Amino acid sequence: MKPAAFEYHRPESVSEATDLLAEHDGAELMAGNQSLGILMANRLATPDHLVDLNAVDELSYIDVTDEAVEIGALARHRDIETSASLAEALPMFPDAASQIAGPSVRNMGTLGGSIGEADPAGNYPAVVTALDGELTLVSPDGQRTVPASEYFIAYMFTELEEEEVIAKVTVPREPFPTDRTGMAFLEQKPAAQTWPTISVGAAIRVDDPEREEPVVEDARVTLANVAGVPLRAEAAEAKVEGEPLSEGALEAAGEAASEASNPEGEMHADEQYKRELAAEYTRRSFETAYDRAVGSQ
Repeated sequence: MKPAAFEYHRPESVSEATDLLAEHDGAELMAGNQSLGILMANRLATPDHLVDLNAVDELSYIDVTDEAVEIGALARHRDIETSASLAEALPMFPDAASQIAGPSVRNMGTLGGSIGEADPAGNYPAVVTALDGELTLVSPDGQRTVPASEYFIAYMFTELEEEEVIAKVTVPREPFPTDRTGMAFLEQKPAAQTWPTISVGAAIRVDDPEREEPVVEDARVTLANVAGVPLRAEAAEAKVEGEPLSEGALEAAGEAASEASNPEGEMHADEQYKRELAAEYTRRSFETAYDRAVGSQ
């Protein structure tokens, strides 16, 4: 089957792209074309107008400063995976990017495309939620900033309006000092080109990595594919904060994450198995993040 007929547009600026969205009702945006093309080929999506963002160079960048990390919506998975500055400042991003599908997908797929699609199994939605990121959305009327915690509303349903384009993701660096913060992104999936059964992104900041038993000052953990949106497991975070990481704290955190989960069953993973994975991968991700924070990894 081939896509239905459509009119193709290739803007060269964000303002031109948003004007096209405003002019053509129901127009679809295309970036890396890792999802939309499949839907169109099977006529599950039949837009009359397609707006290709790949010539909008202002959306393709990674900027790391002392205050914040900004990643443009057209940054490719491969760019994020191989960014040395991101690996130092917020290693959860390249860690997550490296586990997306295979090289052909990572070479073309984009940050904005993943967040725009908002699949609850996607890697970046979990990352930006765990790190308290903000999304900058641009329309013909101007721009607005939406916290990731408010952007994902329900299954593949977001705050993004029809005339808006995702411009960038911003994450503040102040909560994550590199000398005493560790991050991890772990996932369980049967093969590289499949969606993960579950993914977990975690960050831990300790008080002093030189201490014999560093205390966890701050913990973040978000799970993917265990609810309709990325699941920030704050109850699990509380179980490991305020003391050195212990087996008891890890066990309690895993139980809290499992209790917070509300997964849909899949062919190879029913609801109970996913809850067990939520507990296990929360424990693993916290342990890995802690080891990296104290310098043992």
